[in-house]
Amino acid sequence: MKLNADFSQRVAIDTENQPWVASPLPGVERRMLDRIGDEVARATSLVRYAPDSFFSPHEHGGGEEFLVIEGVFSDEHGDYGPGSYLRNPVGSSHKPFSREGCTILVKLWQMAPEDQEYVRIDTANAAWEPWSMDGVEVVRLAERPDEQVLLMRLQPGTVLPTHDHPGGEELFVLEGELADQNGRYPTGTWLRNPPGSSHSVRSEQGCTIWLKLGHLAGPIEAPAG
Repeated sequence: MKLNADFSQRVAIDTENQPWVASPLPGVERRMLDRIGDEVARATSLVRYAPDSFFSPHEHGGGEEFLVIEGVFSDEHGDYGPGSYLRNPVGSSHKPFSREGCTILVKLWQMAPEDQEYVRIDTANAAWEPWSMDGVEVVRLAERPDEQVLLMRLQPGTVLPTHDHPGGEELFVLEGELADQNGRYPTGTWLRNPPGSSHSVRSEQGCTIWLKLGHLAGPIEAPAG
C-alpha cells in the first residue's frame, strides 16, 4: 500500500473529516496519513483505541514515535496521559492497550538503528521556553542530527516571516488554527511540507502544534517486503 508516498509533494489533511478505518484488532481504528507498506509499514497515522482495547505484542523493527492526543495510552511499562511524547527505539517491543480509550499520533519505521534512546516526556507538565521569534514558545521533545521535534505555541496575532525548510517539515495542529499562504489549518490538521519548501505562517487566534523538522531530507526507506 502506498498513501501520500511521494515525499516531494506537499500534503495537507483535515483529519476531522477523514473516516476511521478498522485495524486487524477489535476496537483499534486508524486514520492513515502517509504509508508505504501493509501491516508492517513506514507510516504516519492517528490511532484510536476504544476503552479496554489492546494491540497484540509486537516489535518495532524501525522504531516508534508517538504523541498522546487524548485519553490514556498504556503498555506494560506505564500509563501515558494527554500530551505524553514517547520514542521507542529500533528493536523495542511492547503490548499497548487503553483502559479508558485514547487517540495517539504515531509514526512507525522512521528511526535509524543507532537511535537507541527511550524518550518519555509529559508535555502537560513541561516548561515552555522562548523561541527565537517573538510570540513563540516551545517544548523540546527530541533532537537528532537529521531531525528536531517540538511542541510549538504561537500567541494570538503571531506572524512568522518567510522561512525555508531545507529538510522538510511536518506538523499537526493540536489547538487553535494556523495559516500560511497556501491555506488555513484548524485543529486536527496534518501538514507535510517537502524539502526545499518555504512559507510564512501566522495565527490570528493562537495555536499549539506538534512540529517535526529536517527528517525528510534523506532517503525514504520502508520495511523490506
